[in-house]
Amino acid sequence: MLFLAEFHWAWLAAAGVVGLLMGWVGVVHRSGGLSRRGLQWAAAVLLLAAASAFARIVPGRFGYWLDLGLLMFAAYIIGCAIGAWLRELVVADHRSAS
Repeated sequence: MLFLAEFHWAWLAAAGVVGLLMGWVGVVHRSGGLSRRGLQWAAAVLLLAAASAFARIVPGRFGYWLDLGLLMFAAYIIGCAIGAWLRELVVADHRSAS
């Protein structure tokens, strides 16, 4: 994983920036989101992918892509959380000022 972070740092940073932007914009959208069943399926697929990457079940090139995809997804999710948090700080300051 450290090799992936060193070699693909620009792609990981880009995923983080895209996540930051989507976290900033995504707060405005207020919809129902995933259903409970859909959320369970998504969590199961993500857990299965992470477990297979951790156990090195998928060999070769596809295992490399799986590791890289999971790292990029993690960078994206962290960027989304930071972007939503920053948006909340800015909106909260704007509301308290007026």
